[in-house]
Amino acid sequence: MQLTDRIAETIEPALAAMGYEIVRVQLGGGHNRSGHSATLQIMCDRLDGQALTLDDCAEISRLASAVLDVEDPIAGAYTLEVSSPGLDRPLTRPKDFDRFAGCEARIELRLPVDGRKRFKGVLRGLEGETVLLETGDGPCRLALPDIEKARLIPAETGPGAPAAAARGQRARTNARTNARTNA
Repeated sequence: MQLTDRIAETIEPALAAMGYEIVRVQLGGGHNRSGHSATLQIMCDRLDGQALTLDDCAEISRLASAVLDVEDPIAGAYTLEVSSPGLDRPLTRPKDFDRFAGCEARIELRLPVDGRKRFKGVLRGLEGETVLLETGDGPCRLALPDIEKARLIPAETGPGAPAAAARGQRARTNARTNARTNA
């Protein structure tokens, strides 16, 4: 099991009890063996479907820090970042492809299918282990295990406002750097 999976598994019960779910966990930077501080990024959603607020991110940060301080899965120091998925949210779980059916998405495959790795279109849902996508060239069926990355494309936010202007606007809080010692 990867470290990020272990971290998610460790904090998910506490987050769920408070009304949150994990969208993605990433660990970047040095893994503390080289003396560099790592960054642990936790992306969450609210279970009630409401937008995640800055206060929610702060609460998640405090809760995750408390659990991680006890469980101590990361050796050394790291910076904890908690964020909402944002408008251009990644699609990381099978249920995301059903939840966002009708929305425009960009999907990148691990290996080319018919000479293509990148697809853009409207999500039509999930059928078993197959993502249904309506592209400009017609319907596509993409195997879920073959997907490297998938992300929503934000809709226009108003007259003359390009979708790109809305990207990256997500609630975020940088939590404290957790100093850890190798025991």
